[in-house]
Formats: sequence, C-alpha cells, structure tokens
Amino acid sequence: MLKNVVVFGAAGQLGVELVRVLENRGYRVHPFNRASVDITNLPLLEQTLGPLDPSAVVNAAAYNQVDVAEQEPQAAYAANALGVRNLALACRQLDTLLVHFSTDYVFDGKLGRPYVETDVPRPLGAYAVSKLAGELYAQAYLENPLIIRTSGVFGPGGLKTARGNFVELMLRLAKAGKPIRVVEDHVASPTYAPALASRTVDLIETPHRGVFHIGGGEAISWFAYARKIFEVAGLQPELHPTNEREYRTAARRPKYSALANTRLAETGVSPMPPLADALATYLNERSAYLPA
Repeated sequence: MLKNVVVFGAAGQLGVELVRVLENRGYRVHPFNRASVDITNLPLLEQTLGPLDPSAVVNAAAYNQVDVAEQEPQAAYAANALGVRNLALACRQLDTLLVHFSTDYVFDGKLGRPYVETDVPRPLGAYAVSKLAGELYAQAYLENPLIIRTSGVFGPGGLKTARGNFVELMLRLAKAGKPIRVVEDHVASPTYAPALASRTVDLIETPHRGVFHIGGGEAISWFAYARKIFEVAGLQPELHPTNEREYRTAARRPKYSALANTRLAETGVSPMPPLADALATYLNERSAYLPA
C-alpha cells in the first residue's frame, strides 16, 4: 500500500476530504495549499517534493472561476495546465503516481447523454481549455497518471471556502425569501465530495490508471437539482425555471455534461451514493461546520 501522499489544494472543498480519507486509512499525508506551495513554481515544487519522496501526489488545486477565466485566460492556463505540467515533470523525476482532477467541462455537452471516458473532449471556453490541457500534459509526461473527471462538487468543506457550492447558494437564496430562478436546460451530475474522495483513494489502491469519470451518478438539470435540495432540506421557496437564453454568462457552458462512471463500475469500486442520499448526508454533516 502507498503510505506517503502529498495533496495539493488541501484547503479546498475536495482537498479537505481527500486529506481526511487518506489519514483515516493510515496514510502519512502532506497537505499543501497555494499559500504554502504554488504548483506554477516548478523549482519550489521540486524542492518541496524531493525530500518527501511521496508514493503519490494528488492534485486537487485548480483555478475554477469559469466566467472570470474569459477575461484572464493566462491565469487559468497557468494553474490548470502549466501547473499540472510541473507536477507531471516532478512526478516523473521521482517515479511517483500523479492523481489529477479534471472536469465535465472538457466536453461540449452536445451528445445529449452522460459522457463516458472514451468520448472525445471538445472544450467551449478558456477554463475548459485549460483543464483539458492539464489532462494532456499529465498524459504527455507520465506513463500511467490517474486522471479523474468530476462534476458539480459539493461538500461540507464548501462552508469554509470563498466560493462555497451550489447547495449553499440555494440555501442562502431560500433564506433571503426572494424568488429563485435556476436554469433548466443545463444538465450535470452533482458530486458529493466525501464520496468522491473515498472512491479516489479506492482507485489509488488498485492497479487501475488512466482517465476515470467519478460524477454523482445521476444526470439532473440544475433546476431539478435545486428543487431536490429544497425537498431534502424541507424548504419551500419560490423556485422558477429559466434557461441559457435568459441567463447569459461570460463563458459558454456545456448543456449536457453529466458523467457516466463506466470505468469505475468495471473496477469493482463502490458506486456513488444516490443524489438524495448524498444531500441528506451533507445537510446533516454541515451542522458541525456552522456556529452553534
């Protein structure tokens, strides 16, 4: 078993769960956030990883401001592409497994069904291009990286991050008491961060490598997702559907970017929990993060 693991993006919504799962399974974990080690700084990265000699490097660090990336594509590319290149170079030097997280946004959403790992990516904007480039850099420099695409991640750690998550946004809007409008013509597969972290470590402990999809397992529109959040939370705010035409954003987004966890099912790793169950668990666990 791998026992010495570095996690980048350790303070993020997924990173905190990865650290928790790894520690609970007996790994020696070295967590880093951007303030301590910036993955775009290759010399610093090499100086950090060399003495640690990790068995695996897990990259949950990312620039994920999808709309802002249209105004600053260089910043997105530096973090999501060149940063991954740096990690791949360092891992090649150390003969270390790289586990890298990517996104459903590498697809254009035009198939109208959940994407499988063999579907051809076609990114629609600067953020999506940078994430696909990160995948390609990992594959270019390493023989067997583990690349995990996911979708709409939410977890208790989002209560402590600046951008939060969709569940928290909906709960805030419901508390405000005003009508809520959510797009009904965009479909994703919302993913519970603790379950994603657990399945990721399961995969690390197998010989399986390459590209895997780990989405929430349910294709659902953002409007239906919002409705399900309120149902599970026992709330009844005024909720109305809208669409892409009425709700324009700076970045183009795939209309149907749900992920099919095809390869994951083939490995014998446990499937992701149903979305309603994940939401119920999330709402129960988030209370521990809130002030008494």
